[in-house]
Amino acid sequence: MTTHNLLEKEQRLSDVLRGFSPLMVAFSGGVDSTYLLYAAQRLLGDQVVAVTAVSPIHPGEETAAAKAFAHAKGIRQILVHMDPLSSSEFLKNSKDRCYVCKKQMFAAFFKEAEKMGIQHVAHGVNLDDQGDYRPGLQAAREMGVLAPLADAGLTKQDVRDLSQRAGLAAWNKPASGCLATRIPYDVVISREALALVEKAEKALAEAGFFECRVRYHGDLAKIEVPPDEFERLAAPDVREKIVHQIRQIGFLYVALDLEGYQSGRLNRPIQK
Repeated sequence: MTTHNLLEKEQRLSDVLRGFSPLMVAFSGGVDSTYLLYAAQRLLGDQVVAVTAVSPIHPGEETAAAKAFAHAKGIRQILVHMDPLSSSEFLKNSKDRCYVCKKQMFAAFFKEAEKMGIQHVAHGVNLDDQGDYRPGLQAAREMGVLAPLADAGLTKQDVRDLSQRAGLAAWNKPASGCLATRIPYDVVISREALALVEKAEKALAEAGFFECRVRYHGDLAKIEVPPDEFERLAAPDVREKIVHQIRQIGFLYVALDLEGYQSGRLNRPIQK
């Protein structure tokens, strides 16, 4: 995309945001919410507050990154401690799991916003996010959560390009998502399973595989990395080290998904 087109979209986002001050931004530390928070602060200044959920389904490193960014930018941040695993509806892991979780999360965010006299809460959904099965987006719409990036017509690539142009370190950060997305639907979610997945993905990241997933299948950890990284992963020293680490974490078996990394893979049964 040309610089001119990017600037047009940047201006469109400013026009969208201008009508919502003060504003609370749901901030996970990912690419989209980081850029939204940056753009909102640049336009609205101290009328912007970041709110971040802290829970067992959110990787600890993501939460740490969100805290570091808000601190570095001088943005007031509210940490909301939640436990989705206290909900039986969430634990049973039906296809509406994300809807249940987002309802709980945004209710907590609006409660914090009300305490501060803030009427509007926004999240970093972009135009591309609306193509996958995302019941959490329905929950957000029902609750009146704003989606400035999507409303301004920004795609995921637009957000990355604008983030790079703004000098934001998160511009090329891989998508993360909550840890529950690594567990197939109708498999009961447990703290132990979430912890196993988080540790296994951290081991892969430390080995240099930043765009990856570890899908939980009981005793089996199924690794997803981009196909062009298969050869590096299969190198004897790398493969043996990763298998050893993941088994040490608690899995009995380790497998590679030959289709490669794909976000939203576990939504296939629903899409079918």
